This record gives sequence, structure tokens and C-alpha cells, in this order.
Amino acid sequence: MRPYRLLLIPILLLLFVKLIFLFPALDFLEFKAQDSLFRLRGTRSPSEDVVIVAIDDATFSALNIAWPFPREYHAKLIENLSRAGAKVIVFDVEFTENTRPEADAKLADTAQHYNNVVFAGKVLLGSKPQEPDQLIPPIPEIMAHSTPWGIVNMSSDSDNLVRKYELYELHDNKPYYSIGVAALAVSRLYQRDWDKHIHREQNHLSVSEHKIPLHAHNQALINYYGPAGTFPMISYASVIDDSTVAMPGYQGLEFDEFYDLAESGILQDKIVLVGATLDELHDKFPTPLGGDWTSGVEIHANFIEMVLGQDYLKEINAWLYLALEAALLLIVWFVFRRLRPQLSALLLLVLIALQYFLAYRLFIDNSILIPIVQTALLLILIYIASLIIHYLDTMKEKRFIRQAFQQYMAPELVGELLKNPQKLSYGGSLQEITVLFSDIRSFTTYSENHSPEETVNILKEYLTAMVKVIIDNQGILDKFVGDEIMALFGTPVPLPNHALNACKVALRMRETMNELQEAWAAEGKEGFEIGIGINTGSAVVGNLGSEQIFDYTAIGDTINLGARLESINKVYQTTKHIIISEFTLQHVQDDVDVRYLDEVKVKGKNQAVKIYELLGIRS
Repeated sequence: MRPYRLLLIPILLLLFVKLIFLFPALDFLEFKAQDSLFRLRGTRSPSEDVVIVAIDDATFSALNIAWPFPREYHAKLIENLSRAGAKVIVFDVEFTENTRPEADAKLADTAQHYNNVVFAGKVLLGSKPQEPDQLIPPIPEIMAHSTPWGIVNMSSDSDNLVRKYELYELHDNKPYYSIGVAALAVSRLYQRDWDKHIHREQNHLSVSEHKIPLHAHNQALINYYGPAGTFPMISYASVIDDSTVAMPGYQGLEFDEFYDLAESGILQDKIVLVGATLDELHDKFPTPLGGDWTSGVEIHANFIEMVLGQDYLKEINAWLYLALEAALLLIVWFVFRRLRPQLSALLLLVLIALQYFLAYRLFIDNSILIPIVQTALLLILIYIASLIIHYLDTMKEKRFIRQAFQQYMAPELVGELLKNPQKLSYGGSLQEITVLFSDIRSFTTYSENHSPEETVNILKEYLTAMVKVIIDNQGILDKFVGDEIMALFGTPVPLPNHALNACKVALRMRETMNELQEAWAAEGKEGFEIGIGINTGSAVVGNLGSEQIFDYTAIGDTINLGARLESINKVYQTTKHIIISEFTLQHVQDDVDVRYLDEVKVKGKNQAVKIYELLGIRS
């Protein structure tokens, strides 16, 4: 595959992963990975600016009444919190339906008197696009005094966990802000027109001097401080327990806990949120911290604390991270393509671990979230793609080897090369081998005395039989040069004794030649004779030739000497017409029978070489 096409693979994988993560069904994978960062970080200590007044089990035990409580109790709560110095009182309790007129009026008038209360309402979103939203504000008595109020809408992700805070909802194109936003505005302004000081800008919501980063149009990511119970809580009963309120659950005992609270200063200049924390009132939600579900009032407290501390949770710029991912994938792809799969797998694990560590550090140090699962999936897919390309390259290499060698090499040697392609050097390398040359005596004269058809047919029969003998004995057919055969032994796969293999092939070729001559005589055909020369030594072996055409062959003095030995067969009277050099004999002297012929200087060699006739293989 061309290099520029290979570069398309990481880019296409990047686009594929980004596309599939557009579907909400896969969001939960990323959510779970990012949730683990919260759990690793653990609980952080919030400031003392936010206090929760909890409607808890102790409250129900002390008051000994059922929910909802009489609104006189809530009026008393506002009075006592204000006397204790509370800066803002925020109810995560909805007063959207009327009860007794005098109780409703008492609650509304008390809130107006202290002018530091935020009440709760909600916007019910239509379940279908054609259904209108429904606005549910506090009761008319509260609205008549223009008392600040906010919505308590709580939205969850696809896995039902609350990770984002609803800053506002639009109803009839008018924004209705959450009680958290209202509390922040009221705590700074104490004005009836507090909502006029809230503005939505391009990427944040401006609340007085606070600029809250926006996520998904009208939400903010919540940078949780801890699981349920992280914020300081005071029992609702303890706040209203003064000398004017009877506490039936105390069985006549007078504790008057409010006075100790007021004297401690725990409520002085605090934003106080009032809400239910017990399970029976069903105002609890799962959060990234896990464990017990967190009450709605604590989620509001986490948001307010985050804004007061300007400790916003942000997502990394999507385009910047896309560019970084693309650069990372290209580098990793380049590295994976050059490493063995085992090393690539190890590197993959290291990269995934490092990427998670980077995500953790960015979260801890900068409150920035980056994709975790997406990047890990990309790295895994890049690794798989590199394995596939490695496999295809290996198959291509094996096809090349098989096509290049199956016509002139023993099948078992081809199999060895397929198992260990590195044994096949691209180019040339110096190796010790044995070369065998075989040639037909006076073949030019033979071809002149016979028709081309006869010459071609008998040559085909002869060459086919000889090549079979070579391949059957683990040699490779290097080439045909007319009627001459050149065979190599000990390459490209090493043999224990390539010289002995060559000698066996020469003797077997002699036997086969005798059989062919007998068959031709029986058919009335004229036969011919052959001569064989064998030499052993070092030669340059490999894929040699030009860039356009190359061949697996061997070159050097060893090859030249082998060819000369074959040609001088006609000079000496030998039984089997097989001559071997002293260099070959050194490798096979314990295994063969030979007859010394001469010490000759062959063409191209200055030093005389001892030559021998090969007679047979010893038992």
C-alpha cells in the first residue's frame, strides 16, 4: 500500500470514532471514565460560605408531624436564620400550592420582611415537541411581593447521573434562572430586579462579577466537592427550636438549640440552603462520586460553592484536542508500523496509561476534562489497524517468496522461508554454499542434426527430470543457460552439509541420465551425454540484478570455478562424468568415494586446484 494511503488510516479512524461518539448511547463510556477522576481525587473541603439546613430524620422525630410541614414552621425558620445572621436563605422546597390562607400569608410576609429569601419553582418541559412547557411559580402570596425565586429543575445524563447544573430554562422566550443562580445574584445585590444583572454571553453566563462557563447552551458542569454529606449540615429542627416553638418529639424537654447556633456564628453571613436529605422525600440523585445518592439541596450547594470559589469545571477546546489527537495518532501509527506487534502492544498499554494520567493531572491541577475513552479507543484501533497492515505485508512477502521460489525450490525449503522470511536477504550477502553445474556435451551439434521440435521435446524431458532431482534433495534451481543447469545448495535456507547434498544430487542425476538414455534408445531416439561440476565456497548470494529485473542467484569465484569444473569434464576420462573440487571434498571426505584426477589451473584462477572424480556415496 502506498505511503500516502497509509496516512489515511489514522485520519479515517479518528473521524470514525468522533462520529460514533456523537450518539448518546456511547456517552456513558466517557462519563464512567471521567467519573473515576472524581473518585480518585476524593473529597475536597468546601469553604464555610455555604451551609445546609437539612430536613432530616431528626427533624421529623422532633416535630412528630407528617410532610408537608405547616408553613408557619418555614416562616419561623426564615426568622431564626435571619436573626442568626444568614446572608441569603434559599429554599429547595417548593411552595407552589396553597394551604391555609393565614399560613401562606405568614410565610410570604416573613420573607418580604427580611428580604433575603429565594423561593423555588419549576418549569415542566413538554414530553413531546408539540407540547408546551408549563411554568410553576411559587404561590401568588409570595409572587405578590416580587420575592426572588428560581427553578429547581435537575437534569441527568443518559446513565441517570447528575453531572450538569441547569442554569436557566426558557419559557415563552424568557429565561427563568435556577435557585443557585438566583442565590448568587441576590447575595450580591439584595434588589428586587436581581435578574436584570444576569446576562448570557457567547460562552458564559454573567452573574454579577461571576462568569460561569456554559456547557450545552444552558448548563454548567458541576465540579463536585465530594459525595453526600460533604457540606456542613444543621438540622431543620435545631434552627426553629427556640422558646416560642414547641417540639413534641422532645417529650416536654426544652433544649432551645437555636440560641447555641446563633451564638456560635455558624450561620453568620452564610448562604443557607434549606432542603430534604432523607430518602423518604425522594429528592436524591446519583452523582459521579458514587456511594449514597446526593440530595438535591447538596447539588445546589456544590454549584454555589464552585462559583464562589471560581473553581469551574471545563472541557478542553474540542478543535484543539482534535488537532492533538490527530498528531498523536500519526506519530503512533508511524511507530506501530515499524515495531513488532509484541512491542506495539506494550507501547499501547503504556500510552493508554499515560493518557489517563494526563487526564487526571489536567483534572486535578486545572479542572479540565479531556476525552479518555475516545482516545484510548483510537489507540486500540490504531494498534489493530497496524496489526492488519503487518499481516497484509507479511502475506504479501510470503506470496512474493512463494512465487519467486516455488518453481525451482523444494516445497519444504519454501515452507522454511515462509516461516523465516528474514533468511531471504533483499540484496546480496556473503554465504558459504555449494554450486552444481550440469551441461549437455556437444548439444549444438545435436540440435543441428535434429528438428527444432525434437530438440525442444527431448530437452524438456531431460530438464524436467534433472530439476526434480535437484528439488527433491533440497537444492534450488538457480537458472537455465540454454542446456546448462545451475543449482545452489545451502541457500537461502542453511543446510547441515550442503556439499553432501550436491554430491547426492550429482549421482542421482547420473542415474536418471542413464535411465533416460535407455528409454530414448528403446524409442529409437538419439541420446546425449552430460558433464557435472561441483564446487564449495563463499559467494555473494541474494536478489541481484537491475531495479527493473532481478533474480535470486550467486556470483563470485566459487561460482566461476564450479562452471570451469563442469566444462573440463570433456578433458578427463571419468566413469560418471562428475568432477568435484578439493574445497567440496573437504566437506564430504568421510562420506564419499573419489578418485584423484589432477591439479589444474582453470581459467581465471592463478593457483592450481586439485580436482577429483566423484564415484559414489559411502554406506
